[in-house]
Order: sequence, then C-alpha cells, then structure tokens
Amino acid sequence: MTTTHADPVSHLAAATGVLPEHRHSQARLTRAVADMLGLEGADRVTLESFHANAGVSERYLVMPIERYAELGDFGERNDLFLERAVTLGERAVKQALAAAAVEPGEVDVLITTTITGLAVPSLDARLVGPLGLRDDVKRIPLVGLGCVAGAAGIARAHDHLVGHPDDVVALLAIELCSLTIQQQDASTPNLVASGLFGDGAGAVVLTGADRAPARPGPRVRATRSRLYPDTERAMGWDVRGTGMQIVLGAEVPGLVRENVRGDVDRFLADHGLTRRDIGWWVAHPGGPKVLDALADALEIPAEALGVTWRSLDRVGNLSSASVLHVLADTLADRPPAPGGHGVLLAMGPGFCLELVLLEA
Repeated sequence: MTTTHADPVSHLAAATGVLPEHRHSQARLTRAVADMLGLEGADRVTLESFHANAGVSERYLVMPIERYAELGDFGERNDLFLERAVTLGERAVKQALAAAAVEPGEVDVLITTTITGLAVPSLDARLVGPLGLRDDVKRIPLVGLGCVAGAAGIARAHDHLVGHPDDVVALLAIELCSLTIQQQDASTPNLVASGLFGDGAGAVVLTGADRAPARPGPRVRATRSRLYPDTERAMGWDVRGTGMQIVLGAEVPGLVRENVRGDVDRFLADHGLTRRDIGWWVAHPGGPKVLDALADALEIPAEALGVTWRSLDRVGNLSSASVLHVLADTLADRPPAPGGHGVLLAMGPGFCLELVLLEA
C-alpha cells in the first residue's frame, strides 16, 4: 500500500522476548504456593483447581523458587526488582537491537514500561550506560499501564515516529510478577494470579518512515486507545506494606465481550478495512476466560489466537511483556503474508484497550 501523508507508517524492525533462568512446571509452582500460603484440605484443592485451569504448563522465575517464602517488605522486593530488571532488560534490548541490525548509538528514543517495581531514576536511565546509548537519548518511562503497556508502548513509539520519521525507537517491557506474590493472602485474586503470571521481558525496535530497516518487517499503520468509564477497580494493584496486592475483577471477560468488537470495527472502518481483512491477530494472553471472550467478541476461531494460547501455555501471562512475546513468536513462527493486515491488541488497568494496525 502506498504511504500517504494522511496515513504515515513506522517500521517494526525487530521484536524479541527473553526469560529468566529459573524454569518450573505449573505443578511444581502449585505445590510451592500452597506450601508458602499454608493451604490444606479444601483450600489447597481450590488453589490446585485455579492453577490447573490457568492454561499454563510452565513459567519462568527471576529467583530460585525457595527464595519466595523469604521475601520481606516492599522495600526488599523493590531492591530485588531493580537489580534483576536492569540485567534482564539489558539482555532484551541488546537482542532486539542486534536482530534489527541497529547500533546502540543510533537509538533516538528509549521507552520502558513496567508495573512490578518502582524505579527513580527510571529503568531507562539505569539502562543508558549498560546499553551504550547516547547521552542525549530521549527517555519515556510508562508506569501504571499494566498488561496493556506492551501494545501502548508500540503505539506511543509510532506516534513519535510519525512526527520524527528519521528516528529509531527502542521499547522495553519488563515484568517480574513473581516478586509481587503475597505470602499471607489467600484471597481468590491472589490465588488466581499465583497460577497465571510469570517473569520476563520483551523488546521492540521501530524506525520511522524515512528510515527503512535493514531487515524489513511489518509496518505500523495506525493506533487507537480506548478507556472505559467507571472501570478503575476491574484490574490493578493495591499497594500495601508487603508490596503489591492484585486487583482482578470477575467482570473483565464481560468487558471484553461487550466492547472489543465495536471498538475494533470502528478502528478498522476508519482505515477502509473490516475484520474479514485481518489475517493475523497478536493478542495479550490475559488468561483462558479472557481469550475465549476475545475470540467470541471478534467472531474468530480459537486457532486465530493460537500463538497467544501457546505463549500462555509456555510462559504464562507476563503482563506488559506478553504481547511483545506473542509478536516475536508470530513473526518467527507464522510470518504474515506480504501485504496482509494484522491487529495487535491488549487490555489492562483503566480498564482500557490499545489497538495497533499492522501491515506486512
């Protein structure tokens, strides 16, 4: 498709996902969580049921599994986050830059996103030196967006590149969800989260329209954000002395069913497309109920979200990093046909939706 002034594009030069070293089966993690929470009898059976229904076979942790029972207050958890996130984040961005054949000194903007730790100076500032970026690199830390932030990061990178078509943007999403586990919390949201979320990072390199990537990939054609009124308690964190306590409302699948179809249809219509024109979907793996609701809303078969389901199975939900893992897996395992259109989407705290229109 010819690029016009009214429909500027950016290029996805590379996408990569990385994981920490400690890999465990879901069954092993279920036993560890049950023991840590001191669950017995019916309570233990309830936990086992939640974990068995999470759609997850294995997950990766940033620390040895034995360490989690010893986690202290928010301060100790956050210190661990800062140490491990910088190391894992450096690896993710370096892999993405290498895959894109981009030198660190060519990066004009570094966007970082996380919700599982607090960093001031932000993670991007801590990564400039280790990555070898220029000291005049523009830094954009995104905080509080949660699971939607990987998609929002790509969207905000595209927004910048529309106005700066010669620039290069690197995006890092990193989440160490395991450091948020609450050892004394036997509430349903904490039990569900303990079987769903894992640790990992994803990185993407994007270039502007006037800077063709060395290794051509899909183009970003357009983005859209949607914030749903009065849904602030559907998903998020309550910050306590022991750290971050999950807020996970049962209404989330319903919000997906009620809103996504119309939002997607309106977004595509503005670009002369319908859902029938979309050949590939890159979706955040929110969990089995959310993915079932998403397939229903989009009126697509489950296999249309097959890459997302397999990511959920292999690594769990990595919050903001997950959709970048799914994007990397899609480009590697199911390369889109040239000229075909795809949609990358995620939902998260707010409650909100981010949509990205892609063209191969």
